[in-house]
Amino acid sequence: MAKKLLGSFKLQIPAGQASMAPPVGPAFGQRGLNGMEFVKQFNAKTQKDGGILIPVIVSFYSDKSFSFIVKSPPASVLILKAANLQKGSLESNRTKVGKVKKAQLAEIAEIKKDDLNCDSVESAVSMLAGTARSMGVNVED
Repeated sequence: MAKKLLGSFKLQIPAGQASMAPPVGPAFGQRGLNGMEFVKQFNAKTQKDGGILIPVIVSFYSDKSFSFIVKSPPASVLILKAANLQKGSLESNRTKVGKVKKAQLAEIAEIKKDDLNCDSVESAVSMLAGTARSMGVNVED
């Protein structure tokens, strides 16, 4: 008999650093799922990414089992890493806090190509440039 999908939820967890502390513990506990099994699998799968924030979509089934899909890191996190910044500008239209090159945005677009709804690398770079501008990061050629 096939497992019946009961639902899914999203989490953002640093790569290789999942633990039963929030947000993992409460999300799994309230659904009666084995959180420690998720922690072991997630940490093993993302160990190479070195602490960068990773979104994950967890689907859970009627027999208390689960599966998860690891997505690419958020664009804002990758842009901050490329510009060597801790955080974006509080007033992005007035205060610029860093610079990023279009070549770096092209690298980010390659990382995120599966999760973006773009047909070409150029359109992905354009989308990422808009994200960078909204964070107060200048885009250079």
